[in-house]
Amino acid sequence: MIKTILKEEQLQLSIQRLAHQILENHLSLENTVIIGLQPRGRFLSDKIVEALSPLVDGSKIDYGRLDITFYRDDIRKELHMANETDIRFSIEGKAVVLVDDVLWTGRTIRAALDALLTFGRPKCVELCVLINRRFGRELPIQANYIGRSIDTFDSQKVKVLWKEKDGISEVQLIEQD
Repeated sequence: MIKTILKEEQLQLSIQRLAHQILENHLSLENTVIIGLQPRGRFLSDKIVEALSPLVDGSKIDYGRLDITFYRDDIRKELHMANETDIRFSIEGKAVVLVDDVLWTGRTIRAALDALLTFGRPKCVELCVLINRRFGRELPIQANYIGRSIDTFDSQKVKVLWKEKDGISEVQLIEQD
């Protein structure tokens, strides 16, 4: 069974709200970098940066993408295809906003923090997620910016679909057998 959590219009509103919240805390984005986590967080981060661009009056936004494949702790259990890391700036002493689509156990973010340190020592790291699954956290990680918080069971899967990749933009809650 599939239940739609966010339709395309709601998804767009959530992205706009997340962009405004980030800008509220990092006014000109001058010493702030935005990093999308590969593969699925990239779509959300692309859209957040797109929403931020007109709000910062042409100021440059430091935006990169981070692949965490080889920092994961489940690499031996299942095969993961590596993606490209594209960070062409220093994060040393800067505020970093990590962007991912879904926060659940916290293990992806732990891997991202490990991978991030290869690019310098940031002043601080914040987390922006579209969906925060409130139950099932295995590590003490929480998001600073949340599109929607939901309560789920382990047997359920949250899938964020993007028009560019999936032909439709929406968030689904899927019952798994």
